[in-house]
Amino acid sequence: MGIFGGSFNPIHNGHAIIASHIMRQGVLDQLWLMVSPQNPLKQSHELASEVDRLRMTELVSRHIQGVITSAFEFQLPRPSYTIDTLNALQQKFPQHEFHLVIGADNWAEWDRWRAHDEIVERFHVMVYPRLGHDVIIPAALAERVTLIDAPVIEISSTAVRQLIANGQQVKYYVPDDVEQYIINKNLYQHQDND
Repeated sequence: MGIFGGSFNPIHNGHAIIASHIMRQGVLDQLWLMVSPQNPLKQSHELASEVDRLRMTELVSRHIQGVITSAFEFQLPRPSYTIDTLNALQQKFPQHEFHLVIGADNWAEWDRWRAHDEIVERFHVMVYPRLGHDVIIPAALAERVTLIDAPVIEISSTAVRQLIANGQQVKYYVPDDVEQYIINKNLYQHQDND
């Protein structure tokens, strides 16, 4: 069981391609896109509502076999710490073995994550490549952390939000139905472009 967490603010084609690629490799039975209500390492003032982010993520997951959108973190204390989420998931679903899916950019700042040593000790970590981030896995963690052979997709939610705030189209950056949702809801029209 894979857990691919994020703010998904908004979810974009890069997320969809990585999720689809992971499922095609056949290493996981399911991949849950875990929408985080509040990431402790990110500013919350730019976040669309959790309901909007959940709906946009559902628009993507319904098109990828084996991928499910989850609001599991919505019922947990905030901000959302990955170790707390994984522990709560393990308690609720003891029959599953959980694999955390993160980008190489997150792996590069892994030591900033709360209880990162415990996460690696108790759960598997799968790292997908990101441009500009070499993935170095210490030999001691080689059995717990694996690098996913996946395409490098350089689309960021920040870039998508800035394009929208600047009045530019985001076609090809996000799936068509997500783009339409953003337009219908007038999301990200006025963002801080810092």
